[in-house]
Amino acid sequence: MSELAAETKALQSTPFFAELSPEDIEGIIGIGEAVEIDAGTMIVEHGEVGDAMFVILDGAAEVDVGGRFHRLVRGDFFGEMALIAASRRMATVKAVEHVSAMRIPAEGFQTFLLEHPSVAVSMLKAVVERLREVEQRIDAWMAS
Repeated sequence: MSELAAETKALQSTPFFAELSPEDIEGIIGIGEAVEIDAGTMIVEHGEVGDAMFVILDGAAEVDVGGRFHRLVRGDFFGEMALIAASRRMATVKAVEHVSAMRIPAEGFQTFLLEHPSVAVSMLKAVVERLREVEQRIDAWMAS
């Protein structure tokens, strides 16, 4: 599978981008950049200012949110809130295997959104779903 095909498939598998047209996916790939991260490397750290979203194309990473861990693999994503509003990261993400990922910078993405409002609507739907998922996890953690 070519790198472009792998990137396209990974973006289409994320809730953020699943409903987008092939042209919109290509536009996002155009502003993204491929990154390679060695196992053991922190990809993002709690407390740093977020400036990009990451989509894992290959490998695995681990998210640490206040001592709760969650594994991320191909097609998973993190840092999506940074695309909309720069704020401090709420989690640390560390590569547990070599990770190939697409880094989507907030600055370029915000410009893209202004030119593609349908992408913004799709993202808002995905943000709502993600927030519901987080709320359910918090409820489950509080119950245990």
